[in-house]
Amino acid sequence: MHKNRLLFILKNRESGSYGSWAYSPCGESLSSGLSNSVHFLVDMLNDNGIDAKVVTVKDNNDIDREVSKHKPTHVIIEAFWVVPEKFDVLKRLHPRVTWIARNHSKSEFLANEGIAFGWLMEYMKRGVKIACNSTDSFNDILILAKTLDIPRWWDAVMYLPNHYPLHRFNEWEQWFFDLTDYRTSARIDIGCFGAIRPLKNHMNQALAAICFADSIKGHLHFHVNGNRIEGSGEQILRNLRGLFDGLPHHHLVEHVWLGHAEFKKLVGRMDIVSQVSFSETFNIVSADAVGEGVPVVGSKQIEWLPEASQADPNSVLDIKTHYSQAWADMAFKTLTAKQRRGLEIYNKRSVISWTSQF
Repeated sequence: MHKNRLLFILKNRESGSYGSWAYSPCGESLSSGLSNSVHFLVDMLNDNGIDAKVVTVKDNNDIDREVSKHKPTHVIIEAFWVVPEKFDVLKRLHPRVTWIARNHSKSEFLANEGIAFGWLMEYMKRGVKIACNSTDSFNDILILAKTLDIPRWWDAVMYLPNHYPLHRFNEWEQWFFDLTDYRTSARIDIGCFGAIRPLKNHMNQALAAICFADSIKGHLHFHVNGNRIEGSGEQILRNLRGLFDGLPHHHLVEHVWLGHAEFKKLVGRMDIVSQVSFSETFNIVSADAVGEGVPVVGSKQIEWLPEASQADPNSVLDIKTHYSQAWADMAFKTLTAKQRRGLEIYNKRSVISWTSQF
């Protein structure tokens, strides 16, 4: 067992904001991609001999209590929600702890968060390390650390990627399921899940899906999470509804935010999962699809996807072409096999990244 003890701290959010945790109308707790990714990491670290725990707190004032209780060597704050001045207090109370704030977004996404860059610079000035789960964001923030002339700036930023638990996939069971399930060439289910916000690129994917369905004379069911709206996403959802209201043979299907187990069942009913975003660091929805044996059409932003699955987010025609390729490959499943292999390689590298630093 390693001597290091890691404590991951998530911030609880009120119902409707869907931060670290949220609640369904019936009171069931719902996990976001952020909280799911942290729990996956904690399981992986413990499996590899590193003592790791995750806790959820109400606000800044709960951090001291949890650190005193668990006595970690490293505290990893998930996302930028701690007021920078709070670290002055926490570092005095726990001088032997290494403090890390983990960033889950690239620069173009952080630019939509009013305090992100100001806070992360204040973190680094206070000796709080910034960990990134993508190489692009790692390089961006490393440049910033050097510009700020942070002491040992090269050590102020870390690369700590995600990890996704892939279970053994029974190809025979999946083949039998494909033969017996309800889907036919007349109905096409494309899932474009996740929060509705500008950089998710829902409209281009919807137009591409309609074009693809028309090309094979199919009836499209385009699935989205209709109650997860962020960053001016209201206008996007309104336009999606207007688009499909005028199309008699194609339908917009809106789903509420689901718990992870139920969400994976929903993903498993899709023909294609579409995540052709303008900005991503990992994308758990794509990983869920791969785990369920459903082909993914993404973009270059999802680094672990094979190149054949990466469409141009600015081109409706290119996205449509990738849908056609995924549809044609369903009987052979070579594409899904490559996607699974890409995620397996990513996972192995993730284990090395974490275990080599802790």
